[in-house]
Amino acid sequence: MASQLPTVAIIGQANVGKSSLFNRMVHSQQAIVAREAGTTRDNVLGKVDYQGHQFWLVDTAGLKDAADEFEASIQEQITEAADAADVIIVVVDSTQYASDDDRFVAKKALRSKKPVILVTNKSDLKDALHDNEFKRLGISTIVRTSAEHNSGITDVLNQITDHIPAKFEGEPDDILRIALIGRPNVGKSYLFNTLAGKQQAIVANIAGTTRDVNHVSVKFKGRDVELLDTAGMRKPGKQEVGVEKFSVLRTLQAIEQADVCFLLMDANELNTQLDQRLAGIIDESGKGMAIVVSKWDSVEDKDAFTRDDIAPKIARAFKFTPWAPLIFTSAVTGQNVTKLFDLAIDIDARRHQETRTRVLNDLLQQAVAKHPPAGLKNTHPKFRYMVQTDMTPPWFVIHGSNLKFVHWSYKRYLERAVRETYDYSGTPIKFSYIDEKQVKANKQRIAEGKEPVTKASKKAKDLEAKENKPLINSTQPPLKAAPINKQPRRG
Repeated sequence: MASQLPTVAIIGQANVGKSSLFNRMVHSQQAIVAREAGTTRDNVLGKVDYQGHQFWLVDTAGLKDAADEFEASIQEQITEAADAADVIIVVVDSTQYASDDDRFVAKKALRSKKPVILVTNKSDLKDALHDNEFKRLGISTIVRTSAEHNSGITDVLNQITDHIPAKFEGEPDDILRIALIGRPNVGKSYLFNTLAGKQQAIVANIAGTTRDVNHVSVKFKGRDVELLDTAGMRKPGKQEVGVEKFSVLRTLQAIEQADVCFLLMDANELNTQLDQRLAGIIDESGKGMAIVVSKWDSVEDKDAFTRDDIAPKIARAFKFTPWAPLIFTSAVTGQNVTKLFDLAIDIDARRHQETRTRVLNDLLQQAVAKHPPAGLKNTHPKFRYMVQTDMTPPWFVIHGSNLKFVHWSYKRYLERAVRETYDYSGTPIKFSYIDEKQVKANKQRIAEGKEPVTKASKKAKDLEAKENKPLINSTQPPLKAAPINKQPRRG
């Protein structure tokens, strides 16, 4: 059963520490499972896994000052946050008295009827005000933080998890969920209506979870299919206004719910950077994908060879997802529209296919014999065996030793070998590498009462060490002032 992760939005004025708070919540926790790019700057969206709860965290950085139409942009932003988010975090600067803009933000957030948490950031500074000064904002839950010094972050996470459900995996159903993803005006809504209208067995119209996500359930060859349509993800240059940033969040929510995503591109404007970014998000999410060139009827002066000329250019632009099939459609003429249902069903079937462990291990041994992995002196990676541990997406685990030396190019080589053996067209496949030496060492650490070393914990420690590194090496002796040569006064 597809489920939508809760979403938490961070809002507030500029320069109050929203981005620092976001980065702390994403980077400092050891259980982070993913980071998503997709807006004008990196890491505006993150998926957080904390104490059995999982949620999307969205940073609304980039709010305009009062001199730059602050009120208009903040009103749009908070309205969108109220629709898209399950919990709203209002951040203020604890060294400044609450301003009219802070009151405006708090009032709009409270009107949403969503849980609101007030974070008074920069509380480590000596001129920080007491929490009583901010009670007039009307938000009952107040948490003092110092994002710069990683103080109070856990308290914020605990408050968030009090308002969202625990991570729950429902019983799988047989409904195939298809999301139409793409930029605005590429023909998503037209195709959505055409796909729904061509089917005579429409069983339900379901109101969308937000204003921009529409759902419709249809029957196709006896299979229950649910279509998801979004308003589209805007171009990066248009995402400065707060309302635009939440279009990215809704796109992610649609991807999260879907089994297969159709990435639509206008036939007259192909291979944009945003299309590639969306393909990367779908790939990272582990969803099935097909690239759909829409509005094919609007292409002028096309002939029998036009499609053959365009296809290689699209393949080069999306070479990081070579497994995604390409199809040309027209919702106006109906060209290949019905084939989209067949394509989605085929992709879903490949995502559920099982493999044989013996075949996988023969494949692994043959791949290594043909092209042994490189490494360092006396530390070459050694593969013992490979098994499939999950489906949707297909997930393979390789056991061995010294696997940290496996180069990314070799990982792609192994993926190609698997794809040549099993047909996984239309779906990403994931790999995990388990170093048995590290597993044995972690068991020993646990037996000794120590914390096991994980990739996330090591990354967090490296980040903490980097941030706490002094400007001057404390082991070096202090610098001495150069002696002053006193000259005798003449006369």
